[in-house]
Amino acid sequence: MTDREILKLYREGGRQEAFRLLVQNYKERLYWHIRRMVLDHDDADDCLQNTFVKAWTSLDRFRGDAQLYTWLYRIATNESLTFLSRQQTRGGRLELDAASRLSSDPWFDGDQLQATLHRVIAKLPPKQKAVFLLRYFEEMPYEQIAQVLETSEGALKASYHHAYEKIKAWMKEEMDVKY
Repeated sequence: MTDREILKLYREGGRQEAFRLLVQNYKERLYWHIRRMVLDHDDADDCLQNTFVKAWTSLDRFRGDAQLYTWLYRIATNESLTFLSRQQTRGGRLELDAASRLSSDPWFDGDQLQATLHRVIAKLPPKQKAVFLLRYFEEMPYEQIAQVLETSEGALKASYHHAYEKIKAWMKEEMDVKY
């Protein structure tokens, strides 16, 4: 079912069924987007649940100016950034324990190179991290990322470039140290 059909069903009284379809269509994509930002499976599940709770409580106010999936990604990204901000406020050093959390996580099935990539991505400032993840992993066009993050395409391109350069340098440093 398309987003338009889901919204029509929702507005015509089939709220629960429409929301079930919405969750069915987006839960996996949103989970992996969130997971790449917060790293931990349980934290990603919590952020995903919060994303869908906020979507449920706000869907009746969705105007349709943006695409539904862009709107959901905005909510998911904001939930992830809020989570990361709370972690930093509590004194958590996400980039330092990213590798240990990933290697001990039964849901992570990547190799050492992937673990290193995720560890260096975790070092990025939250906004740069969000831009990089949406562009690199989600392959989202800048125009849609601008809608998700509510910023200009020019700022996003600069942010992505800075993130890319940092990741490249950190990966080189990590790989030189390891090998």
